Amino acid sequence: MALNLADSKIAIIGLGYVGLPLAIEFGKKFDVLGFDINESRIKELSEGKDRTNEADLGALNEAVLLKRNNGKSGLAFSSNVEELKNANIFIVTVPTPIDNFKAPDLKPLLAASAMIGKILKKDDIVIYESTVYPGCTEEDCVPVLEKCSGLVFNTDFYCGYSPERINPGDKVNTLTKIKKVTSGSTPEIADFVDSLYASIIVAGTHKATSLKVAEASKAIENAQRDVNISFVNELALIFDRMGIDTTDVIEAAATKWNFLKYKPGLVGGHCIGVDPYYLAHKAESLGYHPQVILSGRRVNDNMGLFVASKVVKLMIQKGQKINGAKALILGITFKENCPDIRNSKVIDIYRELQQYGIAIDVFDPHANVDEVKHEFGINLTSEIASQYNAIILAVAHHEFGSLDFDTLANGNDAVIFDTKSYLDRSLVDARL
Repeated sequence: MALNLADSKIAIIGLGYVGLPLAIEFGKKFDVLGFDINESRIKELSEGKDRTNEADLGALNEAVLLKRNNGKSGLAFSSNVEELKNANIFIVTVPTPIDNFKAPDLKPLLAASAMIGKILKKDDIVIYESTVYPGCTEEDCVPVLEKCSGLVFNTDFYCGYSPERINPGDKVNTLTKIKKVTSGSTPEIADFVDSLYASIIVAGTHKATSLKVAEASKAIENAQRDVNISFVNELALIFDRMGIDTTDVIEAAATKWNFLKYKPGLVGGHCIGVDPYYLAHKAESLGYHPQVILSGRRVNDNMGLFVASKVVKLMIQKGQKINGAKALILGITFKENCPDIRNSKVIDIYRELQQYGIAIDVFDPHANVDEVKHEFGINLTSEIASQYNAIILAVAHHEFGSLDFDTLANGNDAVIFDTKSYLDRSLVDARL
């Protein structure tokens, strides 16, 4: 098989937080089709708009214009499967969530594989970026590709795996500035996939020894961070009982050069709160029940309940009537200064407070109103004018730093809980 980068015609499958930045960068050098089954998303991008706020809109429009002017390189968008037939490299960036039982949900990934399989041609390459457990590409995706195409893996078509490392909302550590792990299903394909990514990644690439190694590297990146955060979250639970401030303890400990300064908080999002379950699933399928990974998940998954319970206790201590009280939650996204609500753990605080009979307003200037309503059934408030018995800062959006909490709080009996240690401590009753 003769491989030539110049002949690459790339299709990016899935245009979310991962796929869109990738499509834009590849579109500067190659003929790229950005594909998504969501027609409204295609319309939005074709008009130069991006609801995720991840794209450089200037670069997006330049790549689209390049395609319109010369047709040989640049970026176009489509939701028409027929237009994928011109591609010879397919890069899959669809979501890989977990279900209600914390098990991997591969339906989007396998559906994308089946779609590609139906149009797959001899010598085509399918590269997966979606986070999976080690072995998923070869054990789950390849059989679907073979069945739908009638072609033979590593004879007629090939695969690569290059785990995404997008950090939503981060305008410093962007796609091209983060070293990219690459891999291929044969040594020749591994070299080609590495060269393909090296053409756009300024920070360079790391060629893993196999698809499975590349898959595992992504899984442990997030599992490691999850376990580290769970440790400081557990400390926060302990120090709360001792009556000492966790942030004060961490600041003191961090004066030692080799202390890892993780902070407690809610652990949500599409990676850290999900990927450890993929690794655990694979381990359990091989007869090993992971102890550390799952214990860390249990601690982190329960932090929302702790915050809600602590708020109610503080309200009671101040003599407030709980049933019928009014609370304000600031932020619903999973992290600060970005609109991503996937797997947000703020919803745990909301639902727990609701069970106490507390009326809750949720305010978030970054989140999409329709997405929040669809995902959580919550109507975001557009204004925060009322006085509240409790205020919970759940996300450290920069807008929240300038709020007048004296006006928002219903007198001295109001409880202000800062989950991010973001506010001046003189304003708050408690913080993680």
